[in-house]
Order: sequence, then C-alpha cells, then structure tokens
Amino acid sequence: MITRAVVVPQPPLLVPEIAAGARESTADLRAACLAAAGRLTETADRWVAVGAGEDTVSVTPPSACGSFRGYGVDLGVGLSERTGAPAELPLPALITGWLRARVGAAEATVHSFPVDTPAERSAKAAELIAERHSGHGLLVLGDGANRHGPRSPGGEHDGAPAFDAAIAKALATADAEALLALDADLCAELGAGGRFPWQVLASLAEGATWTAELLYSEAPFGVGYHVAVWTRA
Repeated sequence: MITRAVVVPQPPLLVPEIAAGARESTADLRAACLAAAGRLTETADRWVAVGAGEDTVSVTPPSACGSFRGYGVDLGVGLSERTGAPAELPLPALITGWLRARVGAAEATVHSFPVDTPAERSAKAAELIAERHSGHGLLVLGDGANRHGPRSPGGEHDGAPAFDAAIAKALATADAEALLALDADLCAELGAGGRFPWQVLASLAEGATWTAELLYSEAPFGVGYHVAVWTRA
C-alpha cells in the first residue's frame, strides 16, 4: 500500500547550478520541493515516481543515471547509489534523481507518460503502480499552466490564473474528483503538463481518506508550480 504521495513540479531551474542568476527567485520553490521530498522519505526510502513529457510510455529503473548536460550543466544524477552506465534520462527521472540524493532516499523507479495520455488510462496506471510498488512513496511530477502573463513560455492566457487556483485547491484538499475531472483539451491549451500525473495520483487515492497540505503554489516564471503532500489517513 502507498501511504504518502508528494506533488512537485519539474522545472530544471530547481537545480541551483542550472538556475544560476535565478537562484534567489527559485529559493522558496526549491525549499518547498526539498521539504516535501523529505516528508516522502520519512515514510519510505524507496520511491515510485510518475511524470509526463515523453513521446512514449517509459520506465526508468533504479540502476539508471544521467546528467543535466542537456540543460546546460554537466551535473550527474542517479536513481540510486548503485548505478550503471550513464544514459539520457527523461526530465522527470532527472528531477527525481536530484531530489532523491538530497533527501537521502535509497532508490526510485520513474514512470513517464506522454502529456496527452487520456485520463481514462490513469486508473490502470495507478493500479499497476500500487501493485508493483507497494510500500513505496509516490512522487508525482508535473507543472501547471505555462501561460501566466505576457512573458510566459506559452504566451498569456486569461484562463491560466483560475486554472492553477483550482489545481491548488484540489491539491490542498486531496480532491481526487476535481483532478480526475480535468479537461484534457483545456490543459493542452494552457500548457499544463501535469494533468495526467495528477490524475494517476487521484486514481490511486480514490476510495480512501487522505489528508493534504499545500506547501507552495505560485507562478514565478509564468508557469504554475505546486508542491503538496498527501497522506493516507
């Protein structure tokens, strides 16, 4: 049984070496992510992570290691201390490995899905994760809308603030139904890549009572970033 889940975003700017001149402006976000990851390790030192952004479904095992070289810094990360030959890892795996090392988790397995994976597949994904990774901590990686303001990556969209306010509310109250009801077309329009990972969390949480705590919810670079901790009651 998975008894704790943590939601974090996955911007490379979380890594201080990549953030460079933006280290101070990302400090609160980084601190929230590390605090949440630490809470995950309190209950389980083995993690299973769910992220999005790849073209195909993939599973990155604990033996994998890679580097943030593609993001401008040759900083190596691993999903455990027992790594094999370096490989090109998807962004969710890189962020997972970086967090894992900093909070002392033993290992992580990362499941990556295409951003446009249909919502109805979240139940099967959640079932498989729960069966194969019982006793693990669940790390859920995904960003909100990328259209906050005229200088945002996706260009300004009037609907972005309300969308991320609703996401923050759902994460703060462990509202699985609200996450499962997210409209895929609207999420695509707003550039919200976290939609399917959030729905996997919601599918896994259905049928049980969870307490929730929202540690961070802002859009510092025109992208909605949310950090939350869910614990099975």
